[in-house]
Amino acid sequence: MKVALVHDYINEFGGAERVLRVLADMYPNAPIYTAFRVKGSSCDKEFLDRKIVESPWAFLIKYWNLYSPLRFLVPLIWRSLDLSEYDLVITSCSAYFARGFKVSPKTKIIAYCHTPPRFLYGYETSINLQRFWIVRVYAVIVNHLLRIFDFWSAQRVDKWVVNSKNVQRRVQKYYRKESEVVYPPVEVEKIVERNKKINKKDYFLIVSRLVGAKGLVEAARAAKHSGFRLYIVGEAVGFSQVKRELEKIGGVELLGRVSDRQLLTLYAKAKGFIALAKEEDFGITPVEAMASGTPVIAYNGGGFKETVVDGVTGILIEGTDEVTLEKAIRRFEKLRWNKKELIKQARKFSREKFEEGVKKIVGKIVIDEK
Repeated sequence: MKVALVHDYINEFGGAERVLRVLADMYPNAPIYTAFRVKGSSCDKEFLDRKIVESPWAFLIKYWNLYSPLRFLVPLIWRSLDLSEYDLVITSCSAYFARGFKVSPKTKIIAYCHTPPRFLYGYETSINLQRFWIVRVYAVIVNHLLRIFDFWSAQRVDKWVVNSKNVQRRVQKYYRKESEVVYPPVEVEKIVERNKKINKKDYFLIVSRLVGAKGLVEAARAAKHSGFRLYIVGEAVGFSQVKRELEKIGGVELLGRVSDRQLLTLYAKAKGFIALAKEEDFGITPVEAMASGTPVIAYNGGGFKETVVDGVTGILIEGTDEVTLEKAIRRFEKLRWNKKELIKQARKFSREKFEEGVKKIVGKIVIDEK
């Protein structure tokens, strides 16, 4: 089959882009179609080996972060891409839709959904621009039209695949579509092999883009108040002011973006990993931490409920405030953590299981077509 991949945009490199990287490895001849590509960005550097096709609108939306305020162009952006020549299109879709492109009657579409766009359906977003009244007025008008496009383009998908049971419920609720869960790929075996002989040090770790809705500010305040060492790996994104807030609070070491090799070492040496995002779609980083033999303190919601086993591979907490987190740290210190149990849990979300799940779904699409 002639296969194409589609992704929201090529800019920051996060969990969704790690999924795209594995899909690109699985289909090495498939070009990647996207709304826009920012050359030299962290994501762009990961896909230098691939043919990337931008939409004709890329010149307008990729500079000065205009892709967000100009979201009303989304239907035009995706309709401008003609993928009619392909037998199969696999789209990695989330906040920027990545659907609605032109296809032929023979083309089958598989959507790997990280989440329906959070800003359309009332979920907390990383950059809360709606705190400004003029943005709220703009959003009322534009989001109504985008929800119509979102639902319409969702009906054109032949097979929905989701990254968690959490997102599965959202796809059913907003698109009225059944879906199959295939957890995102984590390089568990590589992590285990890499971190066999690394000793622990006295710090906690967070790996996240420096945006809102991730609990970063709360964690920094708790660290400063309680005196525990906290490292945060991740880069600032778009209009977010979180980096500035963290610098004001102090009590935390901002490491920025680090290499994969450095990141694995940080995971392995950390005493514990902290993940405080509410309603996280899935959350790859806690799994990477467990694969490194590092237990997790996570908010008891979203995808974290599917990956962290309370009292065995980490601690699930009911809030992200300073007091709750400090209590969790004290409980954390009293427990003994079994590295074998941590790795065993992480293996449920391995790259091998992801590839197996995707191949099974693609194979069924091929059989049904014949």
